[in-house]
Amino acid sequence: MSEAKPNPFESALKQLDIAAERLKLDPGIHGILRQPKRIVTISVPVRMDNGQTKTFTGFRVQYNDARGPYKGGIRYHPNVTLDEVKALSAWMTWKCSVADIPFGGAKGGIICDPKKMSQGELERMTRRYTTGIADIIGPDRDVPAPDVYTNAQVMAWILDTYSQLKGVMVPGVVTGKPISLGGSLGRDTATGRGAAFCTREAAKVKGTTLKGATFAVQGFGNAGANYALILEEMGAKLIAASDSKGGVLNRRGLDAKKVLQHKEKSGLVVGYSGAEEVTNEELLETECEILCPAALENAITKDIARKVKAKIVTEAANGPTTPEADKVLDQNKVFLIPDILANSGGVIVSYLEWVQNLDRLSWSEEEVNSKLERKITTAFKGVHGQSAESAVSMRTAALMVGVGRVAEAIRTLGLWP
Repeated sequence: MSEAKPNPFESALKQLDIAAERLKLDPGIHGILRQPKRIVTISVPVRMDNGQTKTFTGFRVQYNDARGPYKGGIRYHPNVTLDEVKALSAWMTWKCSVADIPFGGAKGGIICDPKKMSQGELERMTRRYTTGIADIIGPDRDVPAPDVYTNAQVMAWILDTYSQLKGVMVPGVVTGKPISLGGSLGRDTATGRGAAFCTREAAKVKGTTLKGATFAVQGFGNAGANYALILEEMGAKLIAASDSKGGVLNRRGLDAKKVLQHKEKSGLVVGYSGAEEVTNEELLETECEILCPAALENAITKDIARKVKAKIVTEAANGPTTPEADKVLDQNKVFLIPDILANSGGVIVSYLEWVQNLDRLSWSEEEVNSKLERKITTAFKGVHGQSAESAVSMRTAALMVGVGRVAEAIRTLGLWP
């Protein structure tokens, strides 16, 4: 019997409590950090293509802004829940702190199935949702970004709606925009690239090299596919890849670029020639040196963790490992690069995009990638240093760094009135 998937916000609170105990956090500050600062639930009525009105439910959770404006993506998914959005907003808070960028954490979502909606319906829903949150977002207040099943086009609609309401173009209200509207070069590959940099640093720590190292990617979307392409450039060998419909495996190696082309053409990785089909669970248990869960949360449960054979796990997804599975991986000496470090490349380049917008600058892709590499490798070394100093896992170390910086900001600001 497999373990039940936990409530994601309960998982986030368990992680916070572990960090708070290690940090000997003041109980009052710990209490502040256990609750989001603001939760907004929005009714989103949309005129559908058939002329009927359908009402969706949207959320925006602003977790903490002690270190700067709220920052976090918006996801469109049928399984969005308020607890999921709360958890993701907490993780964003720690992630921005770990990366040492001046943002707090937030997250948004709409319960919908974007795969069954037309472009016009998605646009009308996005604009209606934006109108509902317009008073609580802005470049100095809360800066949304793309997430699961949202993209640069969705950000363009948010930017336009917000700017129309304000009567002036405000490019800094969102990140992950099209380049033509002030988006940053390098943003589309940033999450995967940052995760690849972290994997490279982990290999150094383990005393190994990426050259010839085998790896598997669960979730061959934007983050997972770019991670695979960049890790291949670093010399590693992709042997398995999957999406929500299933995966493919070839122990002699897959060509990440060709797998991506097949997925773009057919809509899924299954059916890629010269490879056997595997389930997502089988992929996680594949014999390989590096495993990258890049899909949704709670993919690696305690039962699956016992069967993970990889030496390094790079969490490109948010919350892909349950707290119980964490313990198993730690006991089995798996070097886990936690999500709030591993996938922070996206928010680091979002920060760089925001800075470019505020100062009306435009940096080259090389400049952006160089700044990303410097920022994320510094963050990795900081977390690894904390891990060694406190004799804790990389997850606990990352939480200690992230939570510690936010707690210090709250303590220094004080309470008013």
